Amino acid sequence: MIALALAGVLLSDPAVCGVASSPPGVFFAAPDSLERLYARGRSFKQFLAAARARRETWLDNSARAVVPDRLLARARAIPGRWHLLVVAEDWCGDSANTIPYLARLVDSVPSVELRIVSTRDGRWVTERHRTPDGRAATPTIILLDSTGAAVGCFVERPAALREWLSVNRPRLSEHQLQQARAAWRRKDAGQSTVREVVELLEAAVQGKPQCGPT
Repeated sequence: MIALALAGVLLSDPAVCGVASSPPGVFFAAPDSLERLYARGRSFKQFLAAARARRETWLDNSARAVVPDRLLARARAIPGRWHLLVVAEDWCGDSANTIPYLARLVDSVPSVELRIVSTRDGRWVTERHRTPDGRAATPTIILLDSTGAAVGCFVERPAALREWLSVNRPRLSEHQLQQARAAWRRKDAGQSTVREVVELLEAAVQGKPQCGPT
């Protein structure tokens, strides 16, 4: 009951995209492989067409998403074939402010592909890659190499935004926090997210898998 109540609080908080989590120490068995889960995922175009919650945010961010030339050049220089397995929900603000920018990157880099699954299918992935404060959350993004092995991950939001929230959450009311966070996202324009994913790719090529500050 406590876990269910906590999940309800997380889902009602617009600053948090948590999903129902198992209690600490409880292992959530994987019903499938990451590679097969990826194969069942939807393209971003398919996901966007079906999105209903936060639809305006999804569409706006998709329309204005631009990958800076310097990041695009770094991504195109990375050898090999790569897949981004994304666990996301359309109602999640972090997903809506993250995935459109990655989709633009993928559109511009032929060696990287992206597929999206819901938490219904990918809950076990979010359970295994939690936020620094111990939550299963969306989006959870797993970088897969050409063999289907996990070689990196990105959870919920970029480190720069996580740090900004940590500093400002105690200082601001919830309303002020929402407004200031929205302004941060507009100014950042997805660059922090794209940069972190490019860094994941570069680290994977060097044989140094990274999974963010989790």
